[in-house]
Amino acid sequence: MVGDGFRVHNFFPSGYNIPQDRMSPFFLMDYNSKIDFSPRENPRGVGVHPHRGFETVTIAFHGKVAHHDSAGNSGVISEGGVQWMTAGSGVLHKEYHEQEYSRNGGPFQMVQLWVNLPAKFKMTPPKYQGLNADQMGKWQSEDGNAKVDVIAGNFKGTAGAASTFSPIEMYVIRLKAGASLEFDLPADFNTGILTVEGSVSYHDEFNANTDEFALFLNDGETVHVTAVEDATLFLISGAPLNEPIAAHGPFLMNTYEEIHQAILDFGQGKFGTLED
Repeated sequence: MVGDGFRVHNFFPSGYNIPQDRMSPFFLMDYNSKIDFSPRENPRGVGVHPHRGFETVTIAFHGKVAHHDSAGNSGVISEGGVQWMTAGSGVLHKEYHEQEYSRNGGPFQMVQLWVNLPAKFKMTPPKYQGLNADQMGKWQSEDGNAKVDVIAGNFKGTAGAASTFSPIEMYVIRLKAGASLEFDLPADFNTGILTVEGSVSYHDEFNANTDEFALFLNDGETVHVTAVEDATLFLISGAPLNEPIAAHGPFLMNTYEEIHQAILDFGQGKFGTLED
């Protein structure tokens, strides 16, 4: 449990002995597989905590999440929405079940990523992108059996909604049973695909079922996927930063001297204030 509102499984960096830089620029991927939360008047969640040097990206598949931070940003996302917070030079934030969802309860399914910032942008001012489902780039096949929500990057000429500090592709792909989809990604990009619902086959050889994460080799550019049954996929792919990584708790920097400074700055109140 992260706080009392997010039951997560960590795919990387600690989940499967995947090296810290194997999925760069993505440093962490926590997956809250589908779970039903009971109704509750006091929303579950994670209280005020600091971040510096990276971005937190939360993708909602079921349920609603609210966000507040010390830079004055706030928002709520529901199914199909994304909260993209750039911690940059330092911010306090909290995230929790949205009030109405908490009162009603129901299915909850989320992904949270930590996206590392290049060294030259680590101290960029904090910012927040709250993206609803209808703001995503929309692509679909001629027969309508394959649909893609483009969160970031560009899929077959359809641009994503989010701005990024390094080259990133991020899609939600929905396929009807029997449908196939083929697309290209740069060979040097680090790529992984989570099966959120259903099951699929990659290159007619490797199968991935619900809640499984496929880690791709940096070998070739073409991805070919076929839905064994109706499927929802979450794809992340990005150009590796190839920079040193120093990670400690909620801080992600290039050196441990920078980590020490982050701890000092946080202790001195330089990340602002936010009520719990």
